[in-house]
Amino acid sequence: MKPAGVVRKVDQLGRIVLPKSLRKRYQMNEGDPVEILVQGDHIILERYRPKCLFCGSMVSVIEFKEKYICMQCAEEMNLLQRKA
Repeated sequence: MKPAGVVRKVDQLGRIVLPKSLRKRYQMNEGDPVEILVQGDHIILERYRPKCLFCGSMVSVIEFKEKYICMQCAEEMNLLQRKA
């Protein structure tokens, strides 16, 4: 993890402001979802990208009934249904 060299204070509501240069660099726009991850003593912010509910893949993910699944898992489920 490479430090960005930017220090920000947390406000009364627990918010921090991401500098415009970082938002631009990582293509983050107003209203974009951000995922908050914890790894040991580190808090990691990532642009949210949906992951497959079953395998965790982020490739070819579609939304189905408010859940995300990848096309490969959807095809496997389709094959299981045909066998039943």
